[in-house]
Amino acid sequence: MGKLTLYGIDGSPPVRSVLLTLNALGLPFEYKVINLFGGDHLKPEFLKMNPLHTVPTLDDDGFYLYDSHAINAYLVAKYGKDGKESLYPKDLQQRAIVDQRLHYDSSVFGSTARAITFPLIRENQTEIAQAKIDALSGVYESLNLFLKSTDYLAGNNLTIADFSVIAVLSGMVVFLEVDARKFPNLAGWVQRIKKLPYYEEANGSKVTQFTDFLKSKNFTIV
Repeated sequence: MGKLTLYGIDGSPPVRSVLLTLNALGLPFEYKVINLFGGDHLKPEFLKMNPLHTVPTLDDDGFYLYDSHAINAYLVAKYGKDGKESLYPKDLQQRAIVDQRLHYDSSVFGSTARAITFPLIRENQTEIAQAKIDALSGVYESLNLFLKSTDYLAGNNLTIADFSVIAVLSGMVVFLEVDARKFPNLAGWVQRIKKLPYYEEANGSKVTQFTDFLKSKNFTIV
């Protein structure tokens, strides 16, 4: 295999989802932290790889790819072996369920999370409307339904859908905890994901930096 390099920042949920995938596949890679506030993503060498100047960006021996969902699917399709192909199954119906969950993550969960965090991070606002928290609760309800009869989001096997969602959810608990009484399936799933041997290195320790930063904003819900 060629050399894999991932460009990103620890605070980014999409970056952490790719770190989970790389670790799950057991792939050797180099992780290069990009200083977004310092403008690293706007330098010519980075724009050559990713004209949208976003993270994560993957360099697979000269092949450049961005968007975490695309990266994770690519990594499993190309490098998944010894049973790890199931992270993005080849069976079309099983894969379709994974894709549905990924689209839900990017279109619904991602936009809901961004509506809460962007004003805090980029606009220095400190008040969060209760309606945004209610929308987040609605996402939790949907995820809880996805897990009604399965151990993981897209079935009884771990997939990249789980990585994408846990990367976002682990940061959102700052605003709304996963109440095990209200969302028992979701709460149980979180605990299963946290038991993965690579979880702490790929997501757990890194999301703490992100949540500590959010807490430092001293936000209030109004």
